[in-house]
Amino acid sequence: MGSTNLRTERLELRPVRDEDVDRILEYRNLPEVTRWLLRTEVDPASLRAAWRRAAEDPDDHSVAVALDGVVIGTVSLNVVDGMGQPGMPPRTEAELGYIFDPRYGGNGYATEAVTAMVAHAFDRLGVRRITAGCFADNLASVRILEKVGMRREQHGVRDSWHAELGWIDGYTYALLASTWRRGTEGRAGNGDEAGSPNALP
Repeated sequence: MGSTNLRTERLELRPVRDEDVDRILEYRNLPEVTRWLLRTEVDPASLRAAWRRAAEDPDDHSVAVALDGVVIGTVSLNVVDGMGQPGMPPRTEAELGYIFDPRYGGNGYATEAVTAMVAHAFDRLGVRRITAGCFADNLASVRILEKVGMRREQHGVRDSWHAELGWIDGYTYALLASTWRRGTEGRAGNGDEAGSPNALP
């Protein structure tokens, strides 16, 4: 894992430690959280193994988000190759995801943390494009992605299976480094609820 260590006005973003996993599980498997995740439940051993694998991957820059020393969420950021023909520069794109404890929702923490990770990806890691996906009905996640300045690039009609709702719509969002650097309105918005794109352990 890239040893990402960041501080925002209120939060510390740092690598996930083994001792964080039990705390993450306190909210990771709550029904209001798993409702919008692709993996609806994980057991402690699987989650701990996933974070250990992430720690060994130099392209994985995922972090725990701590408020006054308490882990309140995680943000995943994986640097990947984009799509293109031979000769394309490698590792120019990043995939973004996040999960937050709903008890801390409504205070702008998720937006603050995601904004910091987007800035880190563009300014320090040198990626040119970030993508994220979510269920269209996950309005909390939609709000966070749009506050950060991401644009909706795809609206997949009934392209996503939801265990409770059946086939529902999905969204794909993206943001270019050039757009970020020009300045995007609403980067540091407040009032988000606990949301999560689909791709996270």
